[in-house]
Amino acid sequence: MAELVVSELTVEYQGGDYVIRPLDQLSLRAESGSLTLLLGPSGCGKTTLLSCLAGILKPTSGSIQFRGTEVSSLRGTALTAYRRQTVGIVFQAFNLIPSLSAMDNVAAPLWAAGVSGRESRSRAEALLTRVGLEDRKHHHPGDLSGGQQQRVAIARALALDPPLILADEPTAHLDYIQVEGVLRLIGELASEGRVVAIATHDDRLRPLADQIVELVPQFLDDEVQPTTHHLESGEILFEQGSVGSRIFMVDQGELDLVRRHPDGTEAILRTVAEGDYFGEMGPLFSLPRSATALARSDAVVTGYTVQDFRDRVGIDFIAGLLGKEKRTPVAADPS
Repeated sequence: MAELVVSELTVEYQGGDYVIRPLDQLSLRAESGSLTLLLGPSGCGKTTLLSCLAGILKPTSGSIQFRGTEVSSLRGTALTAYRRQTVGIVFQAFNLIPSLSAMDNVAAPLWAAGVSGRESRSRAEALLTRVGLEDRKHHHPGDLSGGQQQRVAIARALALDPPLILADEPTAHLDYIQVEGVLRLIGELASEGRVVAIATHDDRLRPLADQIVELVPQFLDDEVQPTTHHLESGEILFEQGSVGSRIFMVDQGELDLVRRHPDGTEAILRTVAEGDYFGEMGPLFSLPRSATALARSDAVVTGYTVQDFRDRVGIDFIAGLLGKEKRTPVAADPS
């Protein structure tokens, strides 16, 4: 039976004056002793998912169960106990306390849990030995390399021997020499009966994974040819908060770009007609769609990859985006 079960998880939050959805109906399962890699570009919801698993962020809908406990329903002391006893987090920016030594940084969660000072330091010293830093236990974070700080962070995450380890971009600040030891440590964690989930865009972690969850498969667009979409009046082409890899041009008809606000109200940002393009910001900057594209009339639109669109219109596409909000391109090659 799976230790971690995520079912139809959705998270919505306000981005400026509109709602975006970094996670939409996500489901996954992870067994004891397994390592799950959450792979995808920046902004795709990896950290959002880790925050939900850690009980830091409450999802909009869906379910997270760990060892039979419904995480998203925990409140008060039960939630505090879950965060303290069940979850160990390895932060991207290390989050070590600069004024404390490596040993005291590792011991801090033990002190907070009421473990005696002597026992806390003994366990902290044992964990630092395990990560190869026994000779750096009295050094402060500022005196340690990036790789050494990350190993201290891993030791701290293990202080209370949690069954669930969450790591957010653990190799982001490490060079190729530093990363080797960290990868070895991460690979060992799951083998001890824990569930380990790592959010990363680093392909070097692929060989460690028991399963890989691509959070934004829409961005992995193997089809490079233009796609044609025939829409009936009232039909939705894409929804606000979704992700996609296509920029669209209107061949026939009209579409409204509708933004939904956090209070539930909606507003038409603009109407696009024959010859107009839209939907460029999401694919270009790996962002969720900021509006819903809704056919005002029967319409035909063509979807292009970013590179294909730039090649076809024959203009400085990015300069056009920066120069004005809306621009109708002229095809360089009418064929």
